[in-house]
Amino acid sequence: MNRRNFLKNTGCLAIGFSLNGSFIDAPAPLFQELPQSIKRHPNINAWLEVLANGQIRIFTGKLELGQGIGTAIAQVAAEELDFPIKSVEVVLADTARTPDEGYTVGSGSIEQSAMAVRYAAAAARQKLLELASHQLSIPIDQLTITDGKICTLSGDRAVTFYQLLNGKQITDKVQSPVILKPKDKYKLVGKAIPRNELYRMVRGDEYYVQDLRFPGMVYASIVRPPAYEAKLLQLDEKALLKSNPGVLKTVVNGNFVGIIAREEYQAIKAQRWLQQNSKWSAGTRLPAGTDLIAYLKSLPEQPDEPGIKGTMPGDDANWIKAQYFKPYHMHASIGPSCALAIYDNGQLHVWSHSQGIYPLRNSLSKLLQLPTEKIHITGVPGSGCYGHNGADDVAADVALLAMAYPGKHIKLQWTRADEHAWEPYGSAMIMEAAAVLDSSGKISSWKYDLWSDTHSIRPGGEANNLISAQSLATPFKAKQGHGGGAARNSEPYYTIPNQLIKAHIFQGPLRASALRSLGAYANVFAIESFMDELAEKAGKDPFTFRLAHLSDDRAKAVIRKVQEITANVTLPANTGLGIAFSRYKNSASYCAVAAQVFVQPEKGTIQVQKMWAAIDSGEVINTDGVINQTEGGMIQSASWTLMEQVKYDAQHITSRDWASYPIMRFDQVPEVEVVVIAQPNEKAMGAGEAAQGPAAAAIANAVYKACGKRIRHLPILDHLMKS
Repeated sequence: MNRRNFLKNTGCLAIGFSLNGSFIDAPAPLFQELPQSIKRHPNINAWLEVLANGQIRIFTGKLELGQGIGTAIAQVAAEELDFPIKSVEVVLADTARTPDEGYTVGSGSIEQSAMAVRYAAAAARQKLLELASHQLSIPIDQLTITDGKICTLSGDRAVTFYQLLNGKQITDKVQSPVILKPKDKYKLVGKAIPRNELYRMVRGDEYYVQDLRFPGMVYASIVRPPAYEAKLLQLDEKALLKSNPGVLKTVVNGNFVGIIAREEYQAIKAQRWLQQNSKWSAGTRLPAGTDLIAYLKSLPEQPDEPGIKGTMPGDDANWIKAQYFKPYHMHASIGPSCALAIYDNGQLHVWSHSQGIYPLRNSLSKLLQLPTEKIHITGVPGSGCYGHNGADDVAADVALLAMAYPGKHIKLQWTRADEHAWEPYGSAMIMEAAAVLDSSGKISSWKYDLWSDTHSIRPGGEANNLISAQSLATPFKAKQGHGGGAARNSEPYYTIPNQLIKAHIFQGPLRASALRSLGAYANVFAIESFMDELAEKAGKDPFTFRLAHLSDDRAKAVIRKVQEITANVTLPANTGLGIAFSRYKNSASYCAVAAQVFVQPEKGTIQVQKMWAAIDSGEVINTDGVINQTEGGMIQSASWTLMEQVKYDAQHITSRDWASYPIMRFDQVPEVEVVVIAQPNEKAMGAGEAAQGPAAAAIANAVYKACGKRIRHLPILDHLMKS
């Protein structure tokens, strides 16, 4: 390999390589930390292939959930390989083709998968230059790469990637140090490259899993119990078949009841018939009509280890206290959960919008007693999915049906009522904050207690937490998660000398799991609402008070940017401006949000008119992607904060349609403005979950400024008239 390696006095390793004809001594650390995904799958061909048609195929184990990961990964690969982005194909989440990258969660797709592709592409680039140097008998520093060709500087000789490899792939391992393209040479990364799949969405092309069709496909429905833990007592399959033409098969196993029919409407009609003509036990009673906060605090708890810093003053100190509450929230996916499957010749094929196709495959293997090598899962985007919704459950449902009815593709899409009643919700949470202010108006001591159910009952390679697995005649026993992200962002990012933080984890009455940002939404809502209350007690404006408690310049920068862009906002009567800040997970993206809110408390009217955000996600791969994620996060959070809550009676969930579980409609969506503070020399961080918590607190703080009513219990609309 024609390159120069030598140690500098700076303690860095300088490596020469060719970039568009220029020889560069690029410093790289002696120890370079590779992404975890690369460590698990170190071979270059696990991440990219050179195709005979002149294209590059890139593989990622992450699924597209609306975050634009496919486009961002294409940008990264094309950049490192000096390749036209239009000729880069990205394959998402397929157990037969892509690396196992676990779950698509925690805003980790850029940090892990995109960075893994960056290192693999950079390593491939260097290998291609070495091969070309050997084949053309020309030093590497006399070669350049342009549009998938390696050329001599004189331009008289060139070889394509495919010609160079002669149909083979690069199987070398990615090993540190990898020489990455200098950032000042970037042409694609950091730009707003349009997402090609948007055209398919707006045209109504086959894109979402709900759109998939196969020749001869049949349709299915599931009959769920009327309540949690209800048991099937009586079901007349013969009467069902007689009353419902088109039904091909019923599958009954314990409390699992599935119907397969020629047409989708036939399956739905049969489902409705069975719901009216089958008998079930009463099931578990729900705590309707009780004080939910008192009820949840009375449940047995699994206490986490408390976070302790400094020394707490006694109870005789001048503590300022407040309690906050978040109800159960649905994912409320616009497209109900859906999956397709076929069992043929001993092989099960499943199409799913699961956030973790490899863990799902392992879970199905245990559920069906089928070896994993006999199960192939293709990840397909779902219409509206951010968190652990019903994707894994519906995949298990249809897999059971496919095994019972082989040789046909079966499509199962949950009804809206079943989606709302049976998906795992974001847990209700109680947050109690207390603080002491010193003589200068700064926080000297801080106490924070949170109560929450788990935020993760993902199958995780086991079958136990799949609804159908718990319904079988020989049921799998549900496993309760412990915390699973409940304490996320419970520690304030501010500099406070004395802190005590406790998490109390209960097992609540409703099925709960991961919803976008997990516990961070409620914790940041509480902390940032309390920061405004403390600022008022200290006689400081909200911006100044927060800045006085921060030591991180990047945190200060996003707050100051929001202060700058809202400085000249004129506020009419009954209108308030609220702000909030957080650093997601206290280790990822920085985000400050401001909200302008119009309030008429006597009418119970709230209108979020405009929201602003400043976000620092480190190195930005696709500017539009960061902006879109932040805009979407603010709007979704506004919907949660203003109006969303799961309702139930003593028997079952009653929020089973859009009337009983309203979400923000188009005419209620505020104007949004996002400023991205790019940090090209910092590590790239995900942006999908940074805005939810600050947006909630900014709205609540704006409501207080508009009408003097401090709303600590969500949803705001439900409590505005009561406060």
